[in-house]
Amino acid sequence: MRFVGAMFILVLLLWMPACSSPQKAKPREPLAVRPSVPPAVAQYTLLGTGEYQKGDFEGAKTHFQQALAGAPNSAEAHYNLGLALFALGATEEAREHFIEAANLAPGDKVIWDSPALRPFGSPEPTITKKTKEPEYSTQRPTFGGGPRR
Repeated sequence: MRFVGAMFILVLLLWMPACSSPQKAKPREPLAVRPSVPPAVAQYTLLGTGEYQKGDFEGAKTHFQQALAGAPNSAEAHYNLGLALFALGATEEAREHFIEAANLAPGDKVIWDSPALRPFGSPEPTITKKTKEPEYSTQRPTFGGGPRR
């Protein structure tokens, strides 16, 4: 009986680490641009995607930069350039493009939930989005020099 119990514990101990092994992350893939962009932008995106999938990240970066030049408000173009820059090790520059992609596509689950954006979390205070300065103070004036009681 002790032998069966010892075997059960041994099997359980060997089985537990196998269940908790980390799952492999889904490989990052460039996104297709929306049909409303100019045909040249779609072509540069296809060329960049091909280079990216072959592992030529420098070539992909060049094509994605050309796509972004033709469609500067394309979330997919920013995201794709961010992927290429991230693969090249330019993480800060990639981070800026990932954030811009997320800002341009607030409801896009693929961009917001992508493995490429997750390591960066929320924007740091060092990367600030330009905002308009208020023309007047929003604080209420107090009389008598102190807080209201």
